[in-house]
Amino acid sequence: MKAFLKTAVVAFLVFSLSGCTFIFQKGRRSDLNTIKELSAQLDELNAAKRLLEERLGQEIQDKQVKLQMMEKGLVITVLGDLLFDSGKSQIRKEADSLLNKISVVLKENMANFNVGIEGYTDNQPIKLSNWESNWELSAARALSVLHYLEVEQGIGPERLSAIGYGEYRPVATNDTREGRQENRRVEIVIQPKITKVKGEKSSSQDTGYENLK
Repeated sequence: MKAFLKTAVVAFLVFSLSGCTFIFQKGRRSDLNTIKELSAQLDELNAAKRLLEERLGQEIQDKQVKLQMMEKGLVITVLGDLLFDSGKSQIRKEADSLLNKISVVLKENMANFNVGIEGYTDNQPIKLSNWESNWELSAARALSVLHYLEVEQGIGPERLSAIGYGEYRPVATNDTREGRQENRRVEIVIQPKITKVKGEKSSSQDTGYENLK
């Protein structure tokens, strides 16, 4: 009983991480299997976080990169100014080393997880470029990272997805230079695999970015 309760607590953390809700029935074997599988996923994500902290130690210390466990998964936040020149969507050569370090972990340690790339900007209007708005710029930047991971690093395209949020999901105030810098970012999200239980049977599938709720 103690072992089950411990597993259930861990599973609850996984449900919070994935943003999904599961209803369990007492004694149902498929539910116990689901708990074990989701617990294993959480262990994998935590192990990846520790590995990335080790390999990106300098970038984290320099506050260029941040690692967080969030509802949507393990989030690697990279300052946009490190990846791109102002108003541009082409990845700067200086960012290759960072993306290569991340790619190694995605390929060697997280091969069964999908990866979502999210682009964000500050609220400064587009002036000296051909982008219609910050939405287009953020989406183009996310796609640039996606193509780099797929073309340059060989990560399977079926694992990858991209989305642009523009200026509409800031993490800091846009009233200061420092705040705007934080808002110009790309988030690489290692997504949990969602297990759905139907009746007495359970089915597991890798969930695409658009299906995370």
